[in-house]
Amino acid sequence: MHGYENVLIVGSGGREHALGWKISQNEHIQRLIYANGNGGTGENVSIAPNDIEALAEYAKNNNCYTIVGPELPLSMGIVDVFSSFDLPIFGPTKSAAKLESSKEYSKNFMKKHSIPTSDFQVFSDYEKALDFIERIDYQAVIKADGLAAGKGVFVSNSKSEAIDSIDLLLNKKIFGESCNKIIIEKRVVGEELSMMAICDGNSFTMLDSCRDYKRAFDNDRGPNTGGMGSYSPVSEITEIEREYFAEKIFQPVINGMNSEGNPFKGFLYAGLMIEKHTGKPFVLEFNSRMGDPECQPLMMRMQSDLFQYIEAAENQALDSMKPIEWNKKFSVCVIMTSKGYPDKYETGYTIKGINNEYDPDLKVFHSGTKLNQNNELVTSGGRVLSVTSIGNTISDAIDKAYKQVYNISWGEDQQQFRKDIGTRALES
Repeated sequence: MHGYENVLIVGSGGREHALGWKISQNEHIQRLIYANGNGGTGENVSIAPNDIEALAEYAKNNNCYTIVGPELPLSMGIVDVFSSFDLPIFGPTKSAAKLESSKEYSKNFMKKHSIPTSDFQVFSDYEKALDFIERIDYQAVIKADGLAAGKGVFVSNSKSEAIDSIDLLLNKKIFGESCNKIIIEKRVVGEELSMMAICDGNSFTMLDSCRDYKRAFDNDRGPNTGGMGSYSPVSEITEIEREYFAEKIFQPVINGMNSEGNPFKGFLYAGLMIEKHTGKPFVLEFNSRMGDPECQPLMMRMQSDLFQYIEAAENQALDSMKPIEWNKKFSVCVIMTSKGYPDKYETGYTIKGINNEYDPDLKVFHSGTKLNQNNELVTSGGRVLSVTSIGNTISDAIDKAYKQVYNISWGEDQQQFRKDIGTRALES
């Protein structure tokens, strides 16, 4: 231990709530502070996650070890600023975070270091992009180059859908400067999988498998969102496949980033597509932080002390740590959102029905919540709650999560959620 008894978690979502909940289980941690947190996170300080100078000042004055949840402050260089003041912080530098903040950089990096990913082209010119769509004989995925809060990916089933997506990004610039360039890549059909690792710049420790649901509505319909639910583990993933991911995906990232002078330290997320007919994994994207909502079931299942691994990573000592221990049970996370998410939605509704009785196998992590002047819990965002359960079987976990979901309400029919989270695991 460095003697840091206070931990500052940067962010306000379900991922940050779950990280803090897990880290608080370390016996040396006295205070857990969130910036800016939400209605469920206990001690909050009202500093925005992108107000880097104010966060550094707060961490210094309160002797905090800082852990960064979301991508925006990482892409802005929060780790570089903290490091320049000798403040301990866990996350990648601005240049290492480009693996997420620039899809163009990420795809070129994968190509250069022989990491399996689908064929792609980069465009900033609308006419050239249209011409390319007219010439290709496969279905395409269109992506904004920069950050778009998980919503910058358009999966097209026809040329007209692809053209509409290109128009939204390059002409209408619905995500601002993130749309200055777009990536058009060949669509891979199969099952998605999320794999994450804790990295120390030289080595890494993989976390267990997870699967998330990105579309807004049941049966993977509707627009892409930041995530509508997840489950862990993905039981059809074998030990041989895990070793393949380690050897062909994570190790080349660590080696490649090192060779380019950008050692990657932090949580590394690989969004994979396991191709239907070949079983071959393709990397859809890298994120330079934990996934949300994948973090929630992973934290429920992790039996090891997360903070010890984070400290080991900061000291480039992951090699000295044992593999992380996981509960053999299943965990399911159902995201409850405001009606209309990810498009227009209303907030400010009083939330009722959260079961606060102690049940170690059920946890409601908060995202878009806050306490109003009357100390009532109200909705304040699109994704509102992450109802996360543990069960001996996947169906036990599904039942437990949904039993709580149906107990919670706000406004008159103002909550929205998918009813099929985890059912893919039942089929397998």
